[in-house]
This record gives sequence, structure tokens and C-alpha cells, in this order.
Amino acid sequence: GLDALLAFGRPEQVQLLTLIDRRFQRELPIQPDYVGRWVDSLDGQRVSVEWKETDGADQVVLETGSDRRGAPAADPISHEH
Repeated sequence: GLDALLAFGRPEQVQLLTLIDRRFQRELPIQPDYVGRWVDSLDGQRVSVEWKETDGADQVVLETGSDRRGAPAADPISHEH
């Protein structure tokens, strides 16, 4: 955590990179500097990332409650242009 950063002295600047930013459901009020993908999730939803190499497709999946294989987010991640 941040305590580990401070153990090496006071940094001049700290930047945060996140793969997924849950814009309206953050657990901490910290704004990332770099974001791979923004997802609008509801309270109680779990965000899972699937990779083409292991899951067959690059996509973000929103899971609700006991639903272990939720619906893909509105705009799945795609590296094919």
C-alpha cells in the first residue's frame, strides 16, 4: 500500500494506474491517473476481466450476486481494430 511507498522516503509524486475504473462505485475516493477501461457498475456487482488467451475473448464481465458468469459490459474490451 501507500505505507510501503513512504518506507522509502517521501515521494515527489505518486501516480495510479488501473486496469478497470469503477467510476461510480469506488471503494476509496482516489482518482486514477491512467485507466485501461471505465466501467459503470452497480453496488454489489463484481467486475471480472477475461483474456483472449485464456477465456477466448478480451472482455469485461459484470457479475451480480450469485451469478458467476454475468453479462459482458456494454462495450467489451477489444484489441482488434
